[in-house]
Amino acid sequence: MNDRVAIVVGAGDLLGRTVASKLAADSFNVVGVDRSEEALRELPGRTVVGDATDPAVAKALIDRIVAEGGPPAVLVNTLGAVTMGDALAATPEDLRLMTDVSAGAALWLTQAVAPHMEHVGSGSIVHVSARPGLEPTSGMAAYSLGKAALTRLIRVLDLELRPTGIRVNAVAPQLIDNPKNHFPAEVMAHSVTPEAITQVIAFLAGDASAPVSGAILPTYGA
Repeated sequence: MNDRVAIVVGAGDLLGRTVASKLAADSFNVVGVDRSEEALRELPGRTVVGDATDPAVAKALIDRIVAEGGPPAVLVNTLGAVTMGDALAATPEDLRLMTDVSAGAALWLTQAVAPHMEHVGSGSIVHVSARPGLEPTSGMAAYSLGKAALTRLIRVLDLELRPTGIRVNAVAPQLIDNPKNHFPAEVMAHSVTPEAITQVIAFLAGDASAPVSGAILPTYGA
């Protein structure tokens, strides 16, 4: 088995499964993480169940994976959730959920994995942001705020971790072609396939992107 470990968080969802399959094909030893044990059953290879939005759980997950398989070369975090609604209708629960899933999980996972990557002097971390986190978007206030917090976090992590040899980057889709996205056909016509986004994630995870850190690559599609 290849000793290059890649952890994919959110591997039970469509994008996460696609990323896990691609990295396995790229000769990584992939460990899929998701809070849904049932969703992970569709994923070949090693899997671990846990909710990475909980900082204690995130650390325990990473420490367990490292203890059993060695320090990861790559962490890909595809966790996400969407809450629709304009700013005047946003609730504390909406904002808390979007912040926890988008920025919170990314921070806790990075905190957990960074010491192990720093120990070996290298590592690549890729998070999934979104266009509303980069550009003002109406009707998605809490979601936009959560992704904007993630976008700022990626910039901060780049400044802090790049000197240790750890690269932190992200992709920013606008709309992913996923059966769970129930939008009108004319809207879905502009969606991007998980496979296309995965190609960009795999690039950021791999050695070909060694000079790239602190980038948030738009994957908006047409």
